[in-house]
Amino acid sequence: MAKYGNYTTVNDKIKLNQRPIPEAALRDEDAVEMLRVWIAEGRLHCSIKVGMYKETMNIPEETAWGTILADVAQHVANALASGYSADTVESLQMIQDKFVKELENPTSKAKGDFSQKH
Repeated sequence: MAKYGNYTTVNDKIKLNQRPIPEAALRDEDAVEMLRVWIAEGRLHCSIKVGMYKETMNIPEETAWGTILADVAQHVANALASGYSADTVESLQMIQDKFVKELENPTSKAKGDFSQKH
């Protein structure tokens, strides 16, 4: 095993510094990964499953993603409370404030390609 930055190799295969898959996703044969976010090469990189709600449930993607991103924010606030004794309400407010500010005046430009592989 060799270590290179934030990943290691085992038998010449890269083992990335990625989060574990939630137990519920492992148990549910219908589970779907919707969002994967990486910080790599000094930038944010995302793999996003866009189109599933519109194509399968006739729900606007904007509505679905608004809900998903709000749920993610709540999970982050809960994790900060659990791991760092942060106040959940205060953390959620700070996340919301920064989210709105970042949308209004981005610190970096989101760029990349959209692949129709879903």
